[in-house]
Amino acid sequence: MLTEDGKHLYVSYDEYHNLIEKLAIKVHQSGWEFDTILCLARGGMRPGDILSRIFEKPLAIMSTSSYRAAAGTQQGNLDIARYITTPKGEIAGRVLLVDDLADSGHTLNAVIGLLKNNYPPITELRSAVIWTKQVSTFTPDYSVEYLPTNPWIHQPFESYDTIRPAQLLAKWKV
Repeated sequence: MLTEDGKHLYVSYDEYHNLIEKLAIKVHQSGWEFDTILCLARGGMRPGDILSRIFEKPLAIMSTSSYRAAAGTQQGNLDIARYITTPKGEIAGRVLLVDDLADSGHTLNAVIGLLKNNYPPITELRSAVIWTKQVSTFTPDYSVEYLPTNPWIHQPFESYDTIRPAQLLAKWKV
C-alpha cells in the first residue's frame, strides 16, 4: 500500500510473495536460461531462495551491506563480501543476480563491476529485482514495479530489525 504522499510503500507478506512470483514469470517469459542464481544478502535472500526453488537452480550468496544505521533506514558505506558462497565450487556460466530493489543503484552497479572484473568464469550476467526506484542509476534486466515517487519500502519482515531476544521472551512468556 502506497501512502497518499507517495513517500512510503507498505508491503504485506502476501504482496511480497506475489511480487516474487511475478518476477519469476518475467524471467521465465524472457526465455533466458541461466545456471545459477546469485542473491545479494540480505535483501535478495528471500527472492533468491524462492526463485531458486521455482527454477530448480542452485543458490549462491554474496553478502553486501549499506543500510545499517537507524535500524537499517540510513544508507552508509557499501561493503561487499570478498567471497561468494555457492554449493557448486566456483560460480560460473550464466548467472541471474537477484536483489530486492534497485534503490540508488550503487550496490548493483558496484557488484556487477566486481563480478565482471573478478569472476571470468561468469559468461553472462543478468539482474532481477522486485522494485526499481526512479532515482536508481541502475536499470535491472527484470523488475516488477517501477516506483516514480521513490518511496521508502516497508517490507513485511522489517519488524525484526528492532525486536530483541528479551522482547520475544516476554511475548512468548518463555
